[in-house]
Amino acid sequence: MQGNTKNVIKRAVDLCMTVLLLCLMAYQVTGEVLHEWIGVGMTLLVIFHQILNIKWYKATFKGKYNAYRILSLVINIALIAAFGLTAFCGMSMSGHAVPFLYGMTKVSFARRMHLSMSYWAFVLMGLHLGMHIPVIFAKFKMPNKLKIAVSVVSFSLAGVGLLLFLNSKTTDYLFFKVPFAFLDYEKAGAQVFLENILMLLFWAFIGTQVAVICKNAQKKKEENKIRF
Repeated sequence: MQGNTKNVIKRAVDLCMTVLLLCLMAYQVTGEVLHEWIGVGMTLLVIFHQILNIKWYKATFKGKYNAYRILSLVINIALIAAFGLTAFCGMSMSGHAVPFLYGMTKVSFARRMHLSMSYWAFVLMGLHLGMHIPVIFAKFKMPNKLKIAVSVVSFSLAGVGLLLFLNSKTTDYLFFKVPFAFLDYEKAGAQVFLENILMLLFWAFIGTQVAVICKNAQKKKEENKIRF
């Protein structure tokens, strides 16, 4: 497979995974049956994504590690673990998509773990996407005014996403404080998706800023080496 073609497929898979993740986080919109089938599709996409990145895994113990590479590795491994636990626990409670896997682990444990790991996957997915944004946008040459406009809009959207995240009590789910998600079934579906997108954008914004800081620090370090 040609490098450019493979990269296009990777970006397409990332996009599909992001869309499915947003659908999974909108349980009150999709309902239980569709939620389970979307979960199965997400699991298959995650596996396919790992196959596409097999070269990345082979290079894990090769070369030097800078701050960006260390953080990318930690986030990727944590994201895979979160996806894996979410899928395992979800299938352990399945009554529609894969009912033959029901009871693989204690249901009370699976419910609490599935809830927490799904929200960790959401947060880590945002960070993961954000870490790649500087690399993607580096290929495009934008005028300074456009860069400023994009930065202002991104910062504003991220701010709204942060407020929504804090008001959603998501931290209770992340840290196992509650066994059930308290969802608003009266809220319009479009609003649910919009709020989830904004919260994901907040974490993507954080990931982007961290990536920029790491790359600038590495660039400065290399310039100092050349200077001295």
